[in-house]
Amino acid sequence: MVRRTLGNHHDGPDTFLVTSDTRRTGPVAHGTENDRKALGDPAGLKELISGARVVLWDFDGPVCRLFADHSAQRVATDLVEWLEGRGLRGLLTESERESPDPYAVLRAVDRRHPGSDLPAELEARLTREELRAVSSAWPTAYADPLIRTWTAVGARSAIVTDNSPRAVRDYLADRGLLGCFAPHVYGRTRQLGRLEPDSHRVHRALNAMGAAPDSALMIGDTPADLHAATAAGVPFLGHARDEEKGRLLRAAGATTVLSSLEPVLAGLRTAPRT
Repeated sequence: MVRRTLGNHHDGPDTFLVTSDTRRTGPVAHGTENDRKALGDPAGLKELISGARVVLWDFDGPVCRLFADHSAQRVATDLVEWLEGRGLRGLLTESERESPDPYAVLRAVDRRHPGSDLPAELEARLTREELRAVSSAWPTAYADPLIRTWTAVGARSAIVTDNSPRAVRDYLADRGLLGCFAPHVYGRTRQLGRLEPDSHRVHRALNAMGAAPDSALMIGDTPADLHAATAAGVPFLGHARDEEKGRLLRAAGATTVLSSLEPVLAGLRTAPRT
């Protein structure tokens, strides 16, 4: 596979290079107002970084844009059309049929037919689309060096996501990052009622890693990520690639929201070692 590279793999200070692609990810943010507030607030970002012995990452958003070229809206439309082809148009509301989010379609079907073959088939179709999307996924700026640096200073990391664990592992292996997480990849299962904001996967990760909630940090980009972390008692760091995502996170109660992971990497590299 050919993967776009936003940074090299060195862990030393000032050895990585980040470029921006405004067509796919928007410009890399350097020191936005929210970022500066977090960096200047010892009870904000610095406290989150210093207290994190275990880092729980949402996948699609903080680690990469899974559907950068393989449109999530197109996948959602395909799922809706598949249902309509089976004579099940009435299963979804009008807003659900028009949703650009394939996971919203999956949740809606599972709510109405929990545990049946229908949501299981829909989930399998979504998994196939996620696996196809891996080859064109776009790495989130600074995510690779941040993951490697956190690993180098002794923190343990896990993926906690509604995405297929197969797609997650394929992406991480292709980036040379699987060793930073394995075996702690907690993705979607056939228990679709436990998609976020349910905190089931957060608890699974904490239990498997023997970690107390207050020793962990979750990095996510949606209110559902925030609610799952809060329900499990885990501190939360919001990552928002655009203003709308930031607004939604802050409206949901997130107190530290960054448009770039650069301040986290900079703070980690200057934090005192314990």
